[in-house]
Amino acid sequence: MAAAAYRLPAMDMDFLLGDTTRGLRFQLEYQKAEEHLRKWGVATTVIVFGSARVKEDDAHGWYNAAREFARIVSEDGGAKLRNHEPRQNVIATGGGPGIMEAANRGAHDVDAPSIGFNITLPMEQEPNAYSTPDLTFRFHYFAMRKMHFAIRAAALVVFPGGFGTMDELFEILTLRQTGKKDDALPVVLYDSKFWRKLIDFQQFVDTGMIHQNDLDLFGYADTPREAWQQLVDRGLKLPEAGK
Repeated sequence: MAAAAYRLPAMDMDFLLGDTTRGLRFQLEYQKAEEHLRKWGVATTVIVFGSARVKEDDAHGWYNAAREFARIVSEDGGAKLRNHEPRQNVIATGGGPGIMEAANRGAHDVDAPSIGFNITLPMEQEPNAYSTPDLTFRFHYFAMRKMHFAIRAAALVVFPGGFGTMDELFEILTLRQTGKKDDALPVVLYDSKFWRKLIDFQQFVDTGMIHQNDLDLFGYADTPREAWQQLVDRGLKLPEAGK
């Protein structure tokens, strides 16, 4: 009875954390977050990506801009549940510090829920104080975290960031380019000067790596209000007036 083989599978951590049960762990990471999101009535999200290293007093004003942008989205986008309708355009971030904290904080400022999709990392990743506790998740697998980002995404605004931010940006752009994300999903890059200096997107076109039309998958904005208007102009769905 003391042998490992005799343990109930659900109580056997060595078994549950083994190689052969990786698929089960993927399923659990999907299902747990999904149940909480459904309970809160989250139908669509506006994703905000950006560096975890940006401070509140950064010279570029990125932190305050992300906070203000999230306030606008949360007030005007339908995140506050009305008449028992599904919540629309709920702010979703990676749940950590920096730009992620700023966006969750902006939603918190106006008493709107927001999501934090955290990932277990050796540094830089602890949940910030502003994502809604019941919508603050922790993932082991990047793949499942990305899947949850994409499933409900109605729009994406990307603030300056590092490798992780680039990874997430091109993930969404690829889903749009290949039609894996069928509905219109507007993408806006915040701080045009930063992005135009960082990446020469036209070079992709000039060397035949992408089509000219692929550059229409995203736009630029330099103020929080402009970022919001870009999303609306590019097809972000809003709740009907009066509901």
